Amino acid sequence: DFSNGFLIAEIFTVHYPRDLKLSSFKNGTSLKVKLDNWTQLEKFLARKKLRLPKELIHGTIHCKAGVPEILIQEVYTLLTHREVKSIQDDLVNFTDYSYQMQLPLVSRSTASKSIKDNIRLSELIGNPNKLNNEHKVEFLFLLQMLQRKLSRKLNPSKFSWKWSTGFFQA
Repeated sequence: DFSNGFLIAEIFTVHYPRDLKLSSFKNGTSLKVKLDNWTQLEKFLARKKLRLPKELIHGTIHCKAGVPEILIQEVYTLLTHREVKSIQDDLVNFTDYSYQMQLPLVSRSTASKSIKDNIRLSELIGNPNKLNNEHKVEFLFLLQMLQRKLSRKLNPSKFSWKWSTGFFQA
């Protein structure tokens, strides 16, 4: 619901009714509508000398899990000048890493599934820079490999197999 920026525009029009008109925003789902709305919001915020982190806007546009919550915290802080106790306990990296670490070992995603789950088509369309997209894939692959190494280190008994009479035994 937050990805197109319409609800954020609605919040800001309540606080700045003379400076921002909700009628200039569209409540659509296409990437073009999302980018247009967020561009208008960024211009408005720049005029007011307010700043929302680009990563939060980008993550919200592309429906990254947990990002809208952090964005709302930032908007609250901008409008009230008060901090919110964070609802995020761990490091935010806009992937499903925290979720995957909570799953049993056998249920966790493979590297290719992790890449498919964490890179949205709208990201690739919105930023066709091949090198940038390759870096995202490399990051997700490395994160997957680190997750596997950590799992093996934390659960050595599940990974200690011995060859015996043609069958693996634990």
